[in-house]
Amino acid sequence: MERALTVERPIAVNRVVAVTLGVALVAAAAQVSVPLPGTPVPMTLQPLAVLLVGGLLGSRLGAASLLLYLALGAAGLPVFTPTVPLFGVARLFGPTGGYLLAYPVAAFATGAIVRTGTDGRRWGRIALGVLAGLAVIHLGGLAQLLILTGDLSVAARFGTLPFLLGDLGKLAIAVLALKHTVTPLRARL
Repeated sequence: MERALTVERPIAVNRVVAVTLGVALVAAAAQVSVPLPGTPVPMTLQPLAVLLVGGLLGSRLGAASLLLYLALGAAGLPVFTPTVPLFGVARLFGPTGGYLLAYPVAAFATGAIVRTGTDGRRWGRIALGVLAGLAVIHLGGLAQLLILTGDLSVAARFGTLPFLLGDLGKLAIAVLALKHTVTPLRARL
C-alpha cells in the first residue's frame, strides 16, 4: 500500500493566516457602503463581517484580527469605509469611531459565546453570540455619537434607528453562516 505524505502547517501559521483573512474580510465589507440621508453613519457590511470573524475565529483570534484592522486603518491604509471623509486615526474620533472601536470587543464577545457544542444547543448559542456582538457594536457607536452630539435621542436617530431593519438581516445571515462553519474551522485553529 502506498501512503500519502501529508504536510500540515504549524498551528501558528494557521492562526496568522486566519487573523489576516479576518482583516481582509472586514476591510472588503467596509467598501460596501451606502450613505443614508440624515445621518453621518453609512450602512455597511462591516458589522456582519465582524460577527463572522468573531464567531469563526473565536474570542482571542477574532479580537486580534479586529485590533490589527484598526491599527491598519489608523495608520492610513484604505481599510475603512470610503464614504466617511476622515482618514487614519482621525476616523476613530469621528461619527463612526465608536463602532470601529467596538469591533474588537464585539468579535471577542461573539467568539466567547459562539463555542462549539451539541447541535441542539448550537443554534441558541450562535444566535446569542451574534446578538451580543451586534449589541456591543451599537453601544459603541451610540456612545461615540452621544459624545459628539450631546443628545441621546439625536445619537440614536443617527446611529441606531436607521440600521435596525438591516441588522435583522445581518443577524440571520451570520447565524446561518456560523451554524455550519464554526466547528470545522475552529478545529484547525
